[in-house]
Amino acid sequence: MKKEAFNELKRESIYIGALFIIFLIIFKIIFFKESFFIVLRTVFSIFWLFVFPGYSIMLYWNEKLDFIERLVIGVALSAAVIGISSYYIGLAGLNIKYHGIILPLALMIFGIAITLKK
Repeated sequence: MKKEAFNELKRESIYIGALFIIFLIIFKIIFFKESFFIVLRTVFSIFWLFVFPGYSIMLYWNEKLDFIERLVIGVALSAAVIGISSYYIGLAGLNIKYHGIILPLALMIFGIAITLKK
C-alpha cells in the first residue's frame, strides 16, 4: 500500500511541476517587462502559499476525488485557512512577516500527518 501511495504521489508531483511551469510561462507572458527571477519568485510564492498546502491537505481524499478536483478544492481551502488563521494569529501577537513561512508549512505538515494516520 505504501509503495502504491508513493507512486501516486510521484506521478502527481510531476503534474504539479508541469502546472508550475505552465504558470511560469503565463506569468512571464503577462509580465513581459519584469525580470525572469521576479516572475519565478512570484509564481513560487503563489504555489507556496496556496497550491502546496492545499494539495497536502487534500491528500486525505486521494481515493474519492480526482487530482484536478483535489487541487482546485485544496487551493480554495488553503486560501481560506491561511487567510483566517493569519488574521487570528496576527491578533494573538505573531508578527505578520512570519505568516508566509509558518502557516503554509504548518498546513503541509498537518495534511501529511492526517494522510499518514489514515
